[in-house]
Amino acid sequence: MKTTFQKSILALTLTAGLLSLGGCFPLMVGGAVTGALVASDRRTSGTVVEDNAIQLKARNRIEDALGERAHINTTSYNRQLLLTGEVPSEQDKQLAEKAASGVENLRNIVNELAVLGNATLTQRSSDALVTSRVKANLFDAKDLFANAFKVTTERGTVYLMGRVTQREANRATEVVSGTSGVQRVVRILEIISEDELANMLPAPDSKK
Repeated sequence: MKTTFQKSILALTLTAGLLSLGGCFPLMVGGAVTGALVASDRRTSGTVVEDNAIQLKARNRIEDALGERAHINTTSYNRQLLLTGEVPSEQDKQLAEKAASGVENLRNIVNELAVLGNATLTQRSSDALVTSRVKANLFDAKDLFANAFKVTTERGTVYLMGRVTQREANRATEVVSGTSGVQRVVRILEIISEDELANMLPAPDSKK
């Protein structure tokens, strides 16, 4: 039985997924919400803002270069850009990467574009549902910080981005692999040490 929290995550993620299918998404949801997200993130607040800008600028550059003949999603974490979706040819795959490479502050591009026909609305809705399930399961895993991971799903393949320890990477892979609808897991993770993680966490409250 799903908890109320799980249901909330599912609903919010599905809403965001459907908005992205329509080609529009909110860059900023609001000061309070954005502040909370930044506070729980392992990136600096400046890097979070940069990642939002990289995603938007890369998408715009790719649309200018390829028009409507491709379905491409851009996801940035810690200035590393992931390209997922479908393009009609290998030449278009390289053209998309070249267009995105001109974005400032970009550190690296991971090109996971498939040379296929564009995914249907049904397929994209299914991917949005898989993403919602993955996020809910990561939140339910008490030994993980779910907000340390950025989740993207394309044709049943789940891409994990984030700054995590090897222990967290292995545990998250186990959780995601066991999620309904997941066909494959691709890790695009930056591995940090346990000491680095400890330094990121807030100090315990001495009054308790």
